[in-house]
Amino acid sequence: MAEIKGKVWNFGDNIDTDVIIPGRYLRTFNPNDLALHVLEGERPDFTKNVEKGDVILAGENFGCGSSREQAPVAIKAAGVDVIIAKSFARIFYRNAINIGLPVVVADIEADDGDIVSVDLENGIIINETKDTKVEFQAFKEFMVNILSDGGLVKHYLKTKE
Repeated sequence: MAEIKGKVWNFGDNIDTDVIIPGRYLRTFNPNDLALHVLEGERPDFTKNVEKGDVILAGENFGCGSSREQAPVAIKAAGVDVIIAKSFARIFYRNAINIGLPVVVADIEADDGDIVSVDLENGIIINETKDTKVEFQAFKEFMVNILSDGGLVKHYLKTKE
């Protein structure tokens, strides 16, 4: 998997799945429709300004709350290529990997708009704006393969070809 590089959007601690995609929008399973409302209650400017390749940076316990699978789907459909947080709710972490959205446990300093690059295979995040580097536990090869293939189901189907 190539290096992921994008613009940072900062969020705080305990961003729960109802904040990520409120229940009132769950009448659809269309990822593009969900993306129109992702994180709008927390940052109304997010859905209007997020771009393909952007990075979410958060504090502790990102994705807590329900096991709502639409939460990581909405984030990925909005264009976010990686989420970096101090910690994740376990089920959110698993749901994100299952759909091919990288989630990295790390504590980095970055402001909104900073450009960061993430190397999953070597466990390195570089804040290119501030010229700082943070190491994290590198992803094992099988995890990189799952993410590169677009998620667990696509990876499974590819291995059966």
